[in-house]
Amino acid sequence: MKTIHNQELKAFIKEHSNLFWYTPEEKKEEISLELLLETILNYGDQESVKGLFELIGIDMASDVFNKQISNKRDNYFAPVKNFFQLYFNRHAQGNIKQ
Repeated sequence: MKTIHNQELKAFIKEHSNLFWYTPEEKKEEISLELLLETILNYGDQESVKGLFELIGIDMASDVFNKQISNKRDNYFAPVKNFFQLYFNRHAQGNIKQ
């Protein structure tokens, strides 16, 4: 798992701190990119998803998401997983069909 050290991402986590209620305050800046993406896609609103994509890029989000769902088990809600599979297939660079 990748640990986040970027100041903009740390500010983003702080802004959405309520979504990470189960993580001790002093550990929130140490969460992985995988956990951040999973939490924002499952529990965030449209603006938080958009903000995260602006920070990490849609291609990186797609790569992390696809890696997560390729495991036998993942923590995405079924409708969220379905939506973002379709979304990334359509909008991520690695998936654009010519």
